[in-house]
Amino acid sequence: MANSRNSISNSVAEVVAAALRPDAFPAAFPNVGPGMRPGARLVVGLSGGIDSVTLLAVLAELAGPLQFSLKAVHVHHGISPCASDWVQFCERLCRRLQVPLQIEKVNLDEHRALGLEGAARHARYEIFARVEADFIVLAHHRDDQVETLLLQLLRGAGPLGMAGMPALRALAGSHARILRPMLDLARSDIEAWARDRGLEWIEDESNEDLARQRNFIRHSVLPLIEQQVPAVRTTVARASRHLAEAGELLAVLGQMDLEALGGDAELEVEKLLQLGAARGRNALRFLCRSRGIRFPTEAQADELYRQLVEAREDRVMHVDIHGWRFHRYRGRLCIERVRAAVPASFRAVWRGEPTLPLLDLGGVLKFKPEEGRGLNAQRLQQAEVSVRMRAGGEHLQPDAKRPRRTLKNLLHERGIPPWQRECWPLLYCGEALVSVPGIGDECDWQAGPGEPGLIVSWEPLE
Repeated sequence: MANSRNSISNSVAEVVAAALRPDAFPAAFPNVGPGMRPGARLVVGLSGGIDSVTLLAVLAELAGPLQFSLKAVHVHHGISPCASDWVQFCERLCRRLQVPLQIEKVNLDEHRALGLEGAARHARYEIFARVEADFIVLAHHRDDQVETLLLQLLRGAGPLGMAGMPALRALAGSHARILRPMLDLARSDIEAWARDRGLEWIEDESNEDLARQRNFIRHSVLPLIEQQVPAVRTTVARASRHLAEAGELLAVLGQMDLEALGGDAELEVEKLLQLGAARGRNALRFLCRSRGIRFPTEAQADELYRQLVEAREDRVMHVDIHGWRFHRYRGRLCIERVRAAVPASFRAVWRGEPTLPLLDLGGVLKFKPEEGRGLNAQRLQQAEVSVRMRAGGEHLQPDAKRPRRTLKNLLHERGIPPWQRECWPLLYCGEALVSVPGIGDECDWQAGPGEPGLIVSWEPLE
């Protein structure tokens, strides 16, 4: 029996320790960096269930030998009537293991549109992003991976979606990384280790609710398949690894194509279309990844590609994807955040500060003193200086030797896209239009030689 116990203990501890080696994640993953270094700060996401309890206990044993610091964070969702009891359990466990514990209570109301489970997950990851750590360590295992692949398959996901959960990935909004060191362990291995060590854990009553898809797959679908294919969990996990490799190849190809198309700022549409539909859509997906935009759905990627193919050169197109707007303009694909419409009555007063943030317009107006250039600073003192929106019909004469021009034509000539022209800041002194950043200053208001001047510039936030 002692040999059996040692075998169980060694297998679980060795798998977790192997995932923490500095060389566990080589240079093939430059976006998330290497594995754990001595002195790293590890924080376990502790729910109180058997998986996270086991992970915490294993890491508590490894912390000394592997020279890392360890703490736990428990997110109190308030969904279960037993949620407060779970907090107390986690507190007792961490006291016994001598591991610091951080309790975070969250409000799910603002995320209800994601569904209860989606809201809880979103809230957890917001907490994780705020925790001071090098690694947020989660207790997902091989059976979770298998269930995830089947769920994604039923949702019609592609190779990247069905690749399941990566062992290591970046965490949005944080320098920390998500680490899952138990993905190669079966649920049965973890249960055996926990029972062998005499661990206690809590049972979440929602895990038996078959109305939840994951529970239905876990308790009904997989046991039924195992009657015909006993090794289904092993083979599906292997398929997930193959899909992950395919996803890595798609990522490499997508990055190569992005670089050939001019980088991730503004792609040349003609070159994108020369890649063909499948490769072009893949490049668009990885354009989203490089800009921190959630991957588009198949329908969104298809619609974006279709409009790029079919749009006439003189037609402005746009497609909205996850809070971002994709435009085609002058043969290039441009991306910006979707912003609330700015009312025509918009007005902001400038009181002499060097920078004037205009978040509603998506940028910052800057004023740089410079003798003999820009606007005459003294003349600006004769009336209130304000920033307004275009109302239509504005004219400007930046050059005294050239005739007054419509602002619409000046913006067009400067290559400012139509969707940006509508919220381009205009600077007024009293009721006189004196400057349009990026276009020029009204000639009658310009500083002469030796006069104090102000260079006005507009810097979009993105």
